[in-house]
Amino acid sequence: MRTSFNRASAFAAMAVFGLSVAGCNSPAEKAADNAADGIEQNADTVRDEADGVADKMEDRADTLDKQVDGADSSAEQALENKAGGVRAKAEVKADAMENKADAVRKAADGN
Repeated sequence: MRTSFNRASAFAAMAVFGLSVAGCNSPAEKAADNAADGIEQNADTVRDEADGVADKMEDRADTLDKQVDGADSSAEQALENKAGGVRAKAEVKADAMENKADAVRKAADGN
């Protein structure tokens, strides 16, 4: 019984500490966090939209090869490669956006 009380006390202490640290953000830090959150949400949107476009391209590519032989036609493969390029380009853009969000947070923290 004593062990569970100690664990409960430890968790309560961590929660209070976490809330007190979270409460130390200045208005500028909160604004920076909000801006960074927005940038990260935009990065997620970039990825999601690219996935949607690439999925449609791959679906279209599947209709180009009428022969079921386990090998893609050149047209199907070309369209699938383009779909992969759409995803890769979006990933690079989204990663850059996330790096910007990290920089915004870091600048607000003064690190």
